[in-house]
Amino acid sequence: MPHLIAPRALHTELASGRPVRMLDVRWRLDVPEGRPAYVSAHLPEAVYVNLERELAKPGYPEEGRYPLPDLADLEQSARRWGIDDGDLVIAYDDNDAVAAARAWWLLRTRGVDIRVLDGGLRGWVAEGLPLERGDRAPQPGSVTLLDVDPGTATIDDAARAPITGHLVDTRAPEQYRGIATGLDPVAGHIPGAVNVPAITHIARDGTLKSPAEIRAAFEAYEIDLDLPITLYCGAGIGSAHTALALAHAGVEARVFPGSWSQWSRSQSRPVAVGRTPAGVLQAW
Repeated sequence: MPHLIAPRALHTELASGRPVRMLDVRWRLDVPEGRPAYVSAHLPEAVYVNLERELAKPGYPEEGRYPLPDLADLEQSARRWGIDDGDLVIAYDDNDAVAAARAWWLLRTRGVDIRVLDGGLRGWVAEGLPLERGDRAPQPGSVTLLDVDPGTATIDDAARAPITGHLVDTRAPEQYRGIATGLDPVAGHIPGAVNVPAITHIARDGTLKSPAEIRAAFEAYEIDLDLPITLYCGAGIGSAHTALALAHAGVEARVFPGSWSQWSRSQSRPVAVGRTPAGVLQAW
């Protein structure tokens, strides 16, 4: 099953008569509420998806900033979005598919034919394709989600990952090295993690790079793609994008949803700083 769809191919699908459900997942750390932008302009018939309320759930700080939603709640949201069994579902955003990948990751193993719009809103507009304004409340759907793990790793799995395979930190280098703390109580990385920033896999036009380029990028970091790969980021959003990039390249990976926001709040966990996976262990 393909994981991406190009704007022109999506335009053809919309004209084909097959049920297509469009999910506008606009979200970013500096602008977490994407509804105003959605109302201003969105793809035809797209419904707004609130990432923090529908693709995550409220939790305790020690669980990380964006714990995964319960299956029943996710199914209820998917029905609110108008999804029926057998529909083609397209997720997109305006931030290089970082947020859209979270929807893709949560739904892909659960019986939903979901793809990410390659190039997102920017790519759609660049092709001169139509937009619409206003909010949309579709007729509720009846989709049934399978009770299948989307590919999660626990905090203990993340700790063991450098021994059993590879642990990949997808954050920016300054976060990995411990230069920037951000929203978390301590800066640095999980010992043994290799830093491959998510932006590595994004082309200048916002599309994902080719499978060959993605594989070559990981191999340049001496990552054996035949071994198990576990991904983490700041709070479990950006790492889903790297999971999408790897899936596009034919490689499956697990995501540690709590990511650094959970690890950094667990005082029993060691923290490394510096450029290398081992780095310098930092005491609390």
